[in-house]
Amino acid sequence: MTPTDDMPTPWLSIVGIGEDGLTGLSDKARALLAAADLVIGGERHLAMVAALGKQALPWRVPFAASLPEVLAQRGRNVVVLCSGDPFWHGAGSVLADHLAPNEWTALPAPSTFSWAAATLGWRLEDAVALGLHAQPIATLRPHLRNGARLIVLVRDGAAVGQIASYLATSGFGTSDLVVLEALGGPRARVRRTTATNYAFTDVAAPVALGIEVTAQPDAAIIPRTGGLPDELFQTDGQLTKRAIRAVTLSSLAPRGGELLWDVGAGSGSIGIEWLLAARSNRAIGIEARPDRLATARANADALGVPQFDLRLGQAPDALAGLPTPDAVFVGGGAGRPGVLDAVWQALPSGGRLVVNAVTLETEALLIAWHGRHGGELLRLGVERAAPVGGLTAWRAAIPVVQWSVRK
Repeated sequence: MTPTDDMPTPWLSIVGIGEDGLTGLSDKARALLAAADLVIGGERHLAMVAALGKQALPWRVPFAASLPEVLAQRGRNVVVLCSGDPFWHGAGSVLADHLAPNEWTALPAPSTFSWAAATLGWRLEDAVALGLHAQPIATLRPHLRNGARLIVLVRDGAAVGQIASYLATSGFGTSDLVVLEALGGPRARVRRTTATNYAFTDVAAPVALGIEVTAQPDAAIIPRTGGLPDELFQTDGQLTKRAIRAVTLSSLAPRGGELLWDVGAGSGSIGIEWLLAARSNRAIGIEARPDRLATARANADALGVPQFDLRLGQAPDALAGLPTPDAVFVGGGAGRPGVLDAVWQALPSGGRLVVNAVTLETEALLIAWHGRHGGELLRLGVERAAPVGGLTAWRAAIPVVQWSVRK
């Protein structure tokens, strides 16, 4: 940005730095460092620019603890050093969220993802880029399919071994792994192996991992469509079955960047598929039974959405104080006094509500709400072929009445 009378010179410069340190910086980045009163960064980054003799302030752990210290520097000329591109799994966006647009400027360097793609010869736009510094390894799960290419940033060498073990025990042991250390600098090292054969004990940070996925015949690959196979879920029987789940997800219409309330979460299937529909989606699940809550958590971990926010409680009381939802699914407890009233009041204009019912009493309640608020009322019946003696006949599941409405 160019300073003007209305937009003065920014006091904070966010500068990306690579493993080649000062030698890889542009003239503009060097000028910003030369003019700085204070340089803030990780210990490794500060060591790279120590020859400049600048006052330095290392990041605290966790990173968020450093924010007050950074913001307290207003009025000084400050440079923050970040690895590569500060706005791709970096500190840039966190800092920018706490500053006015005229307070900061940024000079990105090539990201580790860019260095990895260039080293591997992969199209970066076709690869899955993940940062697992603070995320569970299970986050990989939805992306594991034959031929998939993943570039994963991890915290240290131990994490690389843990990923290899996870792949080997999940049916993806023959996947090719490329361990990429300190790319772009004098310590750069590239080594290849497979998940099953992984045996490196000297992997040093910073490190990324390239994964070219190969699925073994018995590997469970998560489909990209709504309505996952029922056998992918642990359940005590409290599970929205596949056909009904597919219709329910279609009615909820996940769009990305939205929050779902899954009320009466049961085995967690609806919230899990909502999260699988878009990486930017969020979901809060409410379940009254501790055993079912534990099952839902196990399902969320196994299917790669450990971020599912599952809470023990019973609606409507458990809904108080939750962040405003974009969509709500009520799969259990809709007939409990006050539940639909609380949900309807919480929904903003344009929010979507989907309620499934199997009892006549709850069906009558949905018919009444449909009469007041409109929407769509469906009666869903599913029949499956099953053995009868030595022959085969249709067996009907309990019909589900579904009310869906946009407020």
